[in-house]
Amino acid sequence: MAAMSYLSVIERYHEFEPLVHELLESILTGIGDPQLFHEGQMDLKAVADVAGSYPFVELIYLLDSDGRQVSQNIALVNRKIKLIPQGRNADRSQRPYFLNLGEEADGHVTRPYLSHATGGLCISASRAIYRQDAQLGILVVDVNLTRLIEFMMGDSARRRVTPLFKGVYATIVLGLFVLVALLLTTALTDIYQLLTTAREHQDPLQPFGIIIFITLALAIFDLGKTILEEEVLMHKDIFRHSSTRRTITRFVATILIAISIEALLTMFKASLGEKQYVEPAIWMMLAVVGLLVGLGAYVYLGAKAEWLLIKTAAYKSSRGSPGGQV
Repeated sequence: MAAMSYLSVIERYHEFEPLVHELLESILTGIGDPQLFHEGQMDLKAVADVAGSYPFVELIYLLDSDGRQVSQNIALVNRKIKLIPQGRNADRSQRPYFLNLGEEADGHVTRPYLSHATGGLCISASRAIYRQDAQLGILVVDVNLTRLIEFMMGDSARRRVTPLFKGVYATIVLGLFVLVALLLTTALTDIYQLLTTAREHQDPLQPFGIIIFITLALAIFDLGKTILEEEVLMHKDIFRHSSTRRTITRFVATILIAISIEALLTMFKASLGEKQYVEPAIWMMLAVVGLLVGLGAYVYLGAKAEWLLIKTAAYKSSRGSPGGQV
């Protein structure tokens, strides 16, 4: 549940690219007015509705027809307006949002790039402002791409409570690691007793008990590590089936390893003359086989279902694109 990686953000951007462009074009259309270029009116006019409605917008500024910035940088930080005068008179004529604007009536949206101001992934949307066929200048809006994707996916509210989720998961992992330490301490104590006790007084099954403690510690540690990686350290895209499938697969695999080792140890006990362990060992082996078959079927069917969903989404996108059939 960490922040989205750049790869995830760019992947989602390409998935929603037509919708992203439509949204940014609508924002530019809504605030693009010749009055923006009248000194003293530009600041309030440009950010009147944007600050409250579009939390992903980072900067708004104006360029003249030669690509020189004629306004301050209007920054939106936590939906509050902040004026940054350093950008005024800067030459933006070599930036892609100026060079590639051309004759596009609805404006131009750049490809994702790393913002010099914030260091995060960003895209810029630009639109020429006209009055009576005379170009007054260009309106530019810089957008935080990660927050834009979260906004479009309806994920903003969940991201606000993510620190709470992380804290709960971290507490659970800490408890699991404490339990691992206790199991290892018990195992080490038994090993010490095994080494210091006279051979004639040793229980022949004591080494198996030590192995059980170590195996349980390994399984619990692997479970805690999985939770720590999946829910605290890594970003988990809950909108993708593969993320949930990966978590379940790792969890079940941990259980499989633990049960397999326990079944093997139980079978060893039975081979040493403890006949009462034969039946439990057989049932545990059957449980391992059943879990393994079920996990394989789940992974296969889940991957196939996700592949079909991706193909369906791609088909719908191609049908709805300008170059596709309608």
